Amino acid sequence: MKWSVQQLNTLKSKGIKIDEMVDVSDLIKLNHDIRDISLVHVKGEGTFSNHSITFSLEIKGEMVLPCSRTLADVSYPFQIETAEMFKLHDWIGFDDLDDEIHHLENDTLDLIPYIKQVILLEIPMQIFCEDMQGKALPKGNDWELLTEENKKGRIDPRLADLSKFFDDK
Repeated sequence: MKWSVQQLNTLKSKGIKIDEMVDVSDLIKLNHDIRDISLVHVKGEGTFSNHSITFSLEIKGEMVLPCSRTLADVSYPFQIETAEMFKLHDWIGFDDLDDEIHHLENDTLDLIPYIKQVILLEIPMQIFCEDMQGKALPKGNDWELLTEENKKGRIDPRLADLSKFFDDK
């Protein structure tokens, strides 16, 4: 998914169709929350206008992230739709859209860094594993994870003396 400006100019009349599996496993080094990531299916097309090209992409894959509660592995499938616009010539100005338009480096368009960026932005802030049945809840020195089931009938030890305040002697 890398083209030179000359290649893009020859493809201008036909357009560009993309349907590829992409290896983005080096995202594990960029974001340590990603424990594993599958091959990513990128599908879309590139549409030319006068001095730019816009790629409408659909990105599908699956990554393994740590559960926010237990740090257990959680499979997180994702499906992202994005549109990335690239300016083919540096001398053309797009003043009002400059933040949304990408510039080519060394007269080469490489979609892989933009695909990686979109995937990194898709990572949720928190993710929880749904299947806690039969697993021991994590606990440590002076702490344990409370759920609704094991919280019933428990009194916080710091507030235990307050429960005796209104007792008649």
